[in-house]
Amino acid sequence: MPGNAYRDAGVDIEAGEALVQRIKPMAKRTERPGVIGSLGGFGGLFSLQGYTDPVLVSGTDGVGTKLLVAQQVGRHDTVGIDLVAMCVNDIAVSGAEPLFFLDYIATGKLDVDQAAEVVEGIARGCERSGCALLGGETAEMPGMYGPGHYDIAGFCVGVVERDQILDGRTVQPGDQLVGVPSSGLHSNGFSLVRRLLIGDPAFPLDADPGGLGRSLSDELMEPTRLYPRLLLGVREAWSLKSAAHITGGGLTGNVPRALPATCGATLWRGSWPVPKIFELLQRVGELTEADMLSTFNVGIGLVLVVGEAQADGLAEAVGGHIIGVVTDTPGVALQ
Repeated sequence: MPGNAYRDAGVDIEAGEALVQRIKPMAKRTERPGVIGSLGGFGGLFSLQGYTDPVLVSGTDGVGTKLLVAQQVGRHDTVGIDLVAMCVNDIAVSGAEPLFFLDYIATGKLDVDQAAEVVEGIARGCERSGCALLGGETAEMPGMYGPGHYDIAGFCVGVVERDQILDGRTVQPGDQLVGVPSSGLHSNGFSLVRRLLIGDPAFPLDADPGGLGRSLSDELMEPTRLYPRLLLGVREAWSLKSAAHITGGGLTGNVPRALPATCGATLWRGSWPVPKIFELLQRVGELTEADMLSTFNVGIGLVLVVGEAQADGLAEAVGGHIIGVVTDTPGVALQ
């Protein structure tokens, strides 16, 4: 029977145990072949089977200051999807299939209902990505976080056969860039978004600021699109050379990461539709084109690099657009 001293100091072990019991069924829904045991142990167990020359690919990330918006509007059901997406999308562009995911939730005082909402989103993200929610950690740290505030981080592991790694080695000038639409802002640039829109009486969170077709809070809380299953399908059907997940740094910061050091890219202005939220941010903040492209995804969450002959077919298959071309000049130019 636990004593009261730790609880009196602000840490409720029983609340933590209650959360574990709440999330066990959520984790159960995400199980896939390879999972050994269930939540509650000191480590998550996974058996790697069925690969000839497997290479493990790992990724870790958070959701950033989008969490402050979630906490302000009292919606915690989608940031868990964001958390999974930020991790699994990163490893998927290496050609990896996500295998399992672990989460970390830190707060000043654990709100079991709030945390369960977050984990429900994490479980949904894992289900949609085909990976198992294998474990996690909840840390209650009085004095570290203000009332109602929390932070989350995620870690995932995937696997790819060595000869199927997407590392851009075969990319060459003339290859085409196929942009796959984002679902909106995803989870990047929110420090700027908050400075421009949050707290301004002209932009109430519960109203449409004009042209969005929904409230500003709904637009801002739209979760990051999950790309792993799309990428696995593309890899099977097309001669995909490389891919870039468009996160922090925007298009100009992330496209070069998918290219050899000797190559660059030219992006074609007007070659893809830009969602209204980005137009709003650019207008309100009087942001330059360079600011937009280096901060936000501007409507493109994933860029695929393929030979010119396959570009049209791939763009149609993924519901995307040919947005540029690989060049022999390092860096990103606009045309």
